[in-house]
Amino acid sequence: MGRGKKAGFAKRGGGATQGKRAERQRRASDDEGPSQEFNDEEALRSDDDLSGGSDADSQVTQTTVKLGMYDFNQCDPKRCSGRRLVRFGLIDEIRLGTRFPGLMLSPIGVSTLSPADRTFIEQNGLGVVDCSWNEVEKTPMNKVKAPEHRLLPYLVAANQVNYGRPCKLNCAEALAAGLWICGFQNDAKILMEKFNYGPHFLEMNKDLLEIYAACSSPQEVIKQQKSYLEKLDREHEAERNKPMDLPPSESESESDEEN
Repeated sequence: MGRGKKAGFAKRGGGATQGKRAERQRRASDDEGPSQEFNDEEALRSDDDLSGGSDADSQVTQTTVKLGMYDFNQCDPKRCSGRRLVRFGLIDEIRLGTRFPGLMLSPIGVSTLSPADRTFIEQNGLGVVDCSWNEVEKTPMNKVKAPEHRLLPYLVAANQVNYGRPCKLNCAEALAAGLWICGFQNDAKILMEKFNYGPHFLEMNKDLLEIYAACSSPQEVIKQQKSYLEKLDREHEAERNKPMDLPPSESESESDEEN
């Protein structure tokens, strides 16, 4: 999905912050799993920041899966990861109101993406809705014409602005995650190679992506997601209760010297 004020998701730093994030995400995932925010406007700074070079300098390899994007034009095209993929010829921009035959990653999905969607995606394609998460309620989602809509499970963003933030992916990260989970790992790598942060996004989410890719249903994906978030909470709790290694007091030091 699209671009809100802040987007991202990943484990970045201290246990306390991580635990709070895990708690928020667990509550969001009790039913069908947390909805990913696909933020481009603030998550992308410039073309040079994105790939370290010009579009013309990069070799393009086509994906095996047909990719599409509904763009509600709510950000600067030069700073949009989806638009960048369009310029590379890796994704087709779908005119609003036109039907896309494939599966759509969007905020109106009611089920979580899983490997069970692989055959449908292989035959019909994978798409993303590029809009601002903060403006979803005002966005005419009725113009997104697709037979299937899905949410992504818990993952962590690696783009510049939202690095380390859970469920705050930009469009390129969302598509790569969807492709990986459904067994199109090479296609996911092709997309992420167009961004400096792309390979790191796949690496930092490697364990989760492999866990989700080994599932057989949306229910199993949600179960694994819940298990992972509970693990984060346990790690946070253990870190929080870990005794502090304090320096000895003056009296203790004097006692040691006397002995």
